[in-house]
Amino acid sequence: MAILAVLPPVFVFGVAFGIAARGHGLEGWVAALMSAVVFAGASQFAVLDLWTKPIPWLPLLVATFAINARHILLGASLRGLCRGLPAWKVYGSMALLSDLNWAALVAAERRGERDLGYLVGAGALMWVTWVTATVIGAVAGGLTLDDVKNYALDLVLVTFFATTLVGLRRGRVDDLPWLVAGLSAMAAVWFLPPNWHVLAGGLAGGIAGLVRDEMRRS
Repeated sequence: MAILAVLPPVFVFGVAFGIAARGHGLEGWVAALMSAVVFAGASQFAVLDLWTKPIPWLPLLVATFAINARHILLGASLRGLCRGLPAWKVYGSMALLSDLNWAALVAAERRGERDLGYLVGAGALMWVTWVTATVIGAVAGGLTLDDVKNYALDLVLVTFFATTLVGLRRGRVDDLPWLVAGLSAMAAVWFLPPNWHVLAGGLAGGIAGLVRDEMRRS
């Protein structure tokens, strides 16, 4: 139930990806396979901008790593929750990790719940919704890549996650890491290659959080 509110924006985002993929020349089955295997909307959209013939594999892999490297930080934040569990449960759960079910799990943990079901169950529902929506978008008639941009369909999930993140704010204790992460990401957009702002913001915010915690202990 906790993830049901997330499914509509995931569906819209998936349809937008399917439309965008066809607009870049991908066959419908290729777009669906990408959604099923990669299951990472932001990096899939980034890959479309690099999808040319011949495919530039190195820039494509670098861009994908830069965007999805944030999952390293998300996974690290769940280390305490996963401690003591068999490896197959931990890594099986992490295969379904995304920003939104991570946020649902963190919110549940703050309520005193310690249940990876938020990660697994929500992740499975989101995966099915994402792949289904991609297929629908890829075969939708009368829609073009310009429609995706004109109606800002590619920003639906980003906006939804931003509002979800606000609900996770614990108070002033989070302000410094969030500010550092935001400023670092903005600076990276200007000075680093495309897509590295995600990793730069996450690392800077995490380091700021560690420094803040050490200062509070002292």
